[in-house]
Amino acid sequence: MASSVQQFAGLRCPSLSSSHLSKPFSPKPQKTAFSPIVSAVAISNAQTRERQKLKEMFEEAYERCRTAPMQGVSFTFEDFDAALEKYDFNSEIGTKVKGTVFCTEANGALVDITAKSSAYLPVQEACILKIKHVEEAGIIPGLREEFVIIGENEADDSLILSLRSIQYDLAWERCRQLQSEDVVIKGKIVGGNKGGVVAVVEGIRGFVPFSQISSKSAAEELLGKELPLKFVEVDEEQSRLVLSNRKAMADSQAQLGIGSVVTGTVQSLKPYGAFIDIGGINGLLHISQISHDRVSDISTVLQPGDTLKVMILSHDRERGRVSLSTKKLEPTPGDMIRNPELVFEKAEDMARTFRQRIAQAEAMARADMLRFQPESGLTLGSDGILGPLTPDLPVEGLDLSEVPLAVES
Repeated sequence: MASSVQQFAGLRCPSLSSSHLSKPFSPKPQKTAFSPIVSAVAISNAQTRERQKLKEMFEEAYERCRTAPMQGVSFTFEDFDAALEKYDFNSEIGTKVKGTVFCTEANGALVDITAKSSAYLPVQEACILKIKHVEEAGIIPGLREEFVIIGENEADDSLILSLRSIQYDLAWERCRQLQSEDVVIKGKIVGGNKGGVVAVVEGIRGFVPFSQISSKSAAEELLGKELPLKFVEVDEEQSRLVLSNRKAMADSQAQLGIGSVVTGTVQSLKPYGAFIDIGGINGLLHISQISHDRVSDISTVLQPGDTLKVMILSHDRERGRVSLSTKKLEPTPGDMIRNPELVFEKAEDMARTFRQRIAQAEAMARADMLRFQPESGLTLGSDGILGPLTPDLPVEGLDLSEVPLAVES
């Protein structure tokens, strides 16, 4: 503006005369003096149009955000909900969550469960059995497993997890299944009281009353041993697990046949023989049934803890006594003293020969008896067939011709 005033001040007007007054005054503009004003106006108009354009763009964007905020956006509300479900979960106690172990330490393990902070698995919650380090239960970095939330650490708001609770539920389910199948299982004796002993089965502590134990052993004598057991009561709600050794022993004894070969462990040595544990049953291997050769000192042949194969000679179920033999399993006399491994290797073959010999002897005894009892209606023919006296009767006889001859050992 100041420059314009100076330009106007520099103009000189001619003196007024009548001739000039008679004509209208129309000064000629000087282009040089007025061009800066025109430029300033043009710049001002351009800025105004730019501001107007920005204003329109802003109003258009505002209207679009108000009426259609997701227009042109590929990330939908469904995608947002899915993301929340992925990284957010129910943290209530008892909820099962998937997690990945990324660090282990002496007292537990850190687990990533995609929460705001990592979760912690204490060592006492890592396994249904007692362990000193989580790695004993297979908890190592990289392991992905399902855990259950059992608490919250107030210090840092981290969650406390457990595998033991899940394994505990599975153990009860397994016990119910085994009870329904009526199978014999093994249980380790870990404690006892006046009423019985405590056995661990499937990781759960069960009770075996003394009335349900086949032997008359004290609790102290059974500690650390494994007993064959059967389920009597499985009640998870009442935390009652009652077991029976007698029921298991009854099933095992029913399967013991004369001449069968079983594997046992030497429990103790006496001057007259060795007591052998054969699946929870104590059998006696008498000193005279160890070998055909004379054995003066049992300790020179057997030691407590030795595993060996024995043959059942007799079984008194009422008195619970089982007589055993390794003598009958010797391929040649004295092998039990010189080469017991050969005896165990050939045990099944020798026992089969023994059973065949017994079967042949019994058949011959019955045949001899029938020869002197014609009233029975049966006779032994020259071909070794036990059949009816009248040949036209359609009765099949007993073929004794296939029984191999007895072979002395």
